[in-house]
Amino acid sequence: MTDKGHEPPVTTKEPRSSGPRAFSEEAQQRGPLVYALRVAFALAIPIAAFFLLWVTFDFLRDAEANRFLVMAVAILVGVFGVFALYFGMDTVVNLLPEHVRESVRPFVFVGPALVILSVYLVYPAINTTILSFKDRDGESFVGFDNFQEIFTNADTLISIRNSVLWVILVPFFAVAIGLGFAVLVDKLSSRAESLSKSMIFMPMAISFVGASIVWRFVYSFRPPGFGEQIGLLNSIWEGIGFEAIDWLRQEPFNNLYLMVILIWLQTGFAMVILSSAIKAVPEDILEAARIDGANEFQVFWRVIFPTIASTMVVVTTTIVITVWKVFDIVFVMTGGQDDTSVVAERMVTEFFTFRNDGVGAALAVVLFLAVIPIMYINVRQFRAQEELR
Repeated sequence: MTDKGHEPPVTTKEPRSSGPRAFSEEAQQRGPLVYALRVAFALAIPIAAFFLLWVTFDFLRDAEANRFLVMAVAILVGVFGVFALYFGMDTVVNLLPEHVRESVRPFVFVGPALVILSVYLVYPAINTTILSFKDRDGESFVGFDNFQEIFTNADTLISIRNSVLWVILVPFFAVAIGLGFAVLVDKLSSRAESLSKSMIFMPMAISFVGASIVWRFVYSFRPPGFGEQIGLLNSIWEGIGFEAIDWLRQEPFNNLYLMVILIWLQTGFAMVILSSAIKAVPEDILEAARIDGANEFQVFWRVIFPTIASTMVVVTTTIVITVWKVFDIVFVMTGGQDDTSVVAERMVTEFFTFRNDGVGAALAVVLFLAVIPIMYINVRQFRAQEELR
């Protein structure tokens, strides 16, 4: 018989937690076996894919092989082969003990991506940074000499100046024109809006090299005695009574002519994103502003513009990152001649033309450091947008 005043406390067993945190705690309790399996499965798919592609490439490089058969093999291996690898690894995971299975499965699908990113992004970034402190042959360390040369060499300073101009002007005009188109097409009927957006967005489907070739015909110039002008701009220029001009050699305006190409390419991107943001503005807010007596101009600047400001920041920073990396346009149009070089083009020139690995790597590091704060702003703004949803 027990004393009622001293009854033992009733203990209740807490429910076992679930989710990623629980899996992590269980993995720590099970020891290194799970970690070894995670690493093994994360590496298995990239390694298997590498050997599969290695064997396949021998056949794909065969000049005497049937072209249709080569195409079929490439599609089969590139699409179905990778699918088969993931499916096979997932099947193997299902054979593991139940208490281990769910801790390993995420690494089958996420692990290969992390491995590939590490091999093709992290390792090259580290290796390039180390190379930037070495001489032109990449053998002995020279400290900060390469960076000193970048900021004292006249040609490199011109490329930095041009890149800064590109970063200021191209995003400004691309976003401004894209915003203007987004506002205008929003007033059209659904069919006209779709057609207009498709036409404006179409340049985004063209590669930078393809767009550069198109614009070479726009800016094309033939000196006197070499035939008629085939360039669109010079044909118009001569048609109104002026002499043909070699547009791409007109310093410093030739840089502006090159910027027009990237603005043409990026305007459609800005328009599509900003048009979606404008459509997401609540209609009651717009109606309330109109009822209060605001005209359409005031509705745009005091209601729509502040609402889509965060989206504009994301679009602008995305275009800025693209501008910093631009190389194809300058390389195809002018090759960096006549003071049109930019940092990315100069980096490739140092690497592959002048064979100066040290300065080329230093320019790559400068480019990387210039992009980091922009990426930080972009990610931060994106997270802020997600919190508002």
